[in-house]
Amino acid sequence: MISRLFLTLTDYAFFRRLLWKPVYELLAKRFKAKDWSLMNYGYTPSGNEPLLQLNKEDEINRYPIQMYHYLAAKVAFEGMEVLEAGSGRGGGAAYLKKYLQPTKLIGLDIAANAVQLANAYFSAAGISFVQGSAEQLPFAAESFDIIINIESSHTYGSVPNFLSQAKRVLRKEGYLLIADIRTATDVAVFLHQIHESGFAILLEENISENVRLAIELEEPIKQKRIADNIPLWLQPIFKQFAGVTGSKAHLQLRTGELVYYRFVLQKAML
Repeated sequence: MISRLFLTLTDYAFFRRLLWKPVYELLAKRFKAKDWSLMNYGYTPSGNEPLLQLNKEDEINRYPIQMYHYLAAKVAFEGMEVLEAGSGRGGGAAYLKKYLQPTKLIGLDIAANAVQLANAYFSAAGISFVQGSAEQLPFAAESFDIIINIESSHTYGSVPNFLSQAKRVLRKEGYLLIADIRTATDVAVFLHQIHESGFAILLEENISENVRLAIELEEPIKQKRIADNIPLWLQPIFKQFAGVTGSKAHLQLRTGELVYYRFVLQKAML
């Protein structure tokens, strides 16, 4: 019953912000497994996308890493200054810095404990993490060449505010890379917000099937992590949050009640 109530409330943006932030804070404070540093639903490449070669220590996070990689690969990261808005536990930003070699990468997240954990595990030359809101980015105008935002914008009170802030802090011809999930009802609003943002749309792609398959392929890893790290009483709710096979998110991706999009957007020169 608690699980059903929680899921019902998280259908509303206000309650998503109110309820999920404490979950992220608790996870970062109580469950510190370094190899559980990415929490997106994952991505399985399409047939025209080459196999991603990973170091052995990164294989455990292959599917959530692929969510980052196959979007980030659409633009050149090497030598760029990059912001990840909604960086969570820091694993995605760490992957980008390690493999794609931007000059500087800053991860920003609303959850203080997640920022602390990310700095403890991944802060090094050229990469750091700060607390802040994606809807009010604490950076000067034209500070970054690229902003990446993975499975985060659906929790924001105002996506247009985030898009406006992203445009402000991007340099001319900079890129905004977004991947996120919406209900079939809400996706029209999301697409309208993207199209009205003033960014040029270089890529708009429905990747729902790629995500659904990744959920199914990553199932043994997710179930073991939850069993090893999450208290028994919290596991039913957390399995819904994590998107295990048979969860609401997984089933609705299969039926089309949920859709997952990714975008490559570019700020105009003028």
